[in-house]
Amino acid sequence: MNELLVPQEGEYQSYYTGYVNWVKGKDIPVLLLDQVSEIKRFYLEMGEEKSLLAYEPGKWTAKEVLGHIIDTDRIMTFRALCFARGEKASLPGFDQDQYVVIADFNQIPLSVLLDDFELSRKALVSLLNYLPESSYSNTGNANGFQVSVRALFHIIAGHAQHHLNVLRQKYA
Repeated sequence: MNELLVPQEGEYQSYYTGYVNWVKGKDIPVLLLDQVSEIKRFYLEMGEEKSLLAYEPGKWTAKEVLGHIIDTDRIMTFRALCFARGEKASLPGFDQDQYVVIADFNQIPLSVLLDDFELSRKALVSLLNYLPESSYSNTGNANGFQVSVRALFHIIAGHAQHHLNVLRQKYA
């Protein structure tokens, strides 16, 4: 594990503390790819039909959760790239519920979503592997809050872990 990749307190909004703590101390590039296998295995066991179900009214379907993870990975990765490269402009937030509705993930075959997740994660890890270590502590403003590059990578991994834990609990 690269200690330079571990975020310090204050490098992210308190909202993300749980996500960061779930994965702190782990080898983030390895974890990001391990999560691909875990998530694929979970969804393949679940199957297409069950992935279209929400565990209770008003909640996203399991397929929508997967799409949300993919969207969030991409947004956080973009933020990390921008801040690693020294971006000074403030980056916008996003309305996750609106994104899920507009994306219509339930119409996309589960196999396509899983392939997309794997490809996007491989691109994310490739970026992480080639960022200069000196950029890990770079910070920028996203959604009105300061966040570091290394915190974003932890948030990505912790966010996926959070949803996987909920999925296992609700769909097991």
